[in-house]
Amino acid sequence: MATIAFIGLGNMGGPMAANLVRAGHVVKGFDLSPETGRAAKADGVAIADSAREAVARAEIVVTMLPAGKHVVSVWTDIVPAAAPGALLVDCSTIDVESARRAHIIASEAGLPALDAPVSGGTVGAKGATLTFMVGGATEAYSRGEPILATMGRRVVHCGEAGAGQAAKVCNNMILGISMIGISEAFVLAEKLGLSHQALFDVVSTSSGSCWALTTHCPVPGPVPTSAANNDYKPGFATDLMLKDLKLSQEAARATGAATPVGAEAAALYERFQAEGHGAEDYSAIVRFLRDGKGAG
Repeated sequence: MATIAFIGLGNMGGPMAANLVRAGHVVKGFDLSPETGRAAKADGVAIADSAREAVARAEIVVTMLPAGKHVVSVWTDIVPAAAPGALLVDCSTIDVESARRAHIIASEAGLPALDAPVSGGTVGAKGATLTFMVGGATEAYSRGEPILATMGRRVVHCGEAGAGQAAKVCNNMILGISMIGISEAFVLAEKLGLSHQALFDVVSTSSGSCWALTTHCPVPGPVPTSAANNDYKPGFATDLMLKDLKLSQEAARATGAATPVGAEAAALYERFQAEGHGAEDYSAIVRFLRDGKGAG
């Protein structure tokens, strides 16, 4: 069993750290929020007074933070305090440039590193069913894969530094676009007099099927576990979807890639957020479209 430091114990990091504890690892964590720290402590995570204290004797360091600037700042702070040879793993969803910068910070100190963003939301974090998209050297991946597998169902080595984040922004651009398309289809079906269940039964077994439909169906009924059956309390909040769509558009601009549908999805979610729906599940976009606010 490994000694692991976990920095960032929020809605995603907390359950992930708890799964490591349940697997028998020794986990020492840190979060700026005392309340979040207390919740993690109840799950068996030892709470440090600082990030540097958390990493001091850790063989593996995992970070789960809001944005690239936080990852770069925290890694700059903790790398000098890390044990020799410690593996640094960032599971945040951030921009590719910041991910590569974090790798450089680790490399300059002689430490291996991985960028390993996740897909699966809070449900996947709690159930250890996440998918990890991993960037970094093969040797580092070989060390990190067993730990990531403890927190998820699938771990994919996507390439060198930054490749995990590249895969994540592409994946979530698809997800955002898919949810809008599925939601538009349900709104159209309603106007045509077609029941939600009938459309689901057809599409879920036909060419229009996708994960956004079969797992996060945006209308109540067909998928009992979807947020639509719980007044759109997130799973995966609109704020997070918009963050990821904006990251995809930053990447598109940086590389000169044409992503017109991705750009429109980002604009639509931005309007939805601006009306005060950022804390709702991203599938609640169906209500925005139903009200005709998505046009124009």
